Amino acid sequence: MEQRLIIQKPIITEKSTMLKEESNRYVFRVDHRANKRQIRKAVEDVFNVRVKKVTTTIYRGKPKTVMNKAGRFTGKGANWKKAYVTLAEGDSIDVFDVV
Repeated sequence: MEQRLIIQKPIITEKSTMLKEESNRYVFRVDHRANKRQIRKAVEDVFNVRVKKVTTTIYRGKPKTVMNKAGRFTGKGANWKKAYVTLAEGDSIDVFDVV
């Protein structure tokens, strides 16, 4: 799997901003098939930093109900994975400082 495809986008919320400031942890939405080793290597290569620790959580898709002309359809949203990446002391990622 190509490393730029593993990291889909940064997640910028109040909680992730607090984690960044307090413990140098960054939050990314990543490909649900990627494991911790692949996420670590992708972050290190793409952002040129040293990763200390990676923690992941999997979010299951929420149930959805859609109404249209043909009737009522039920389904669910896509499953996705979130990665909490702790960087080594002194490293940071500039993407979060821009937003």
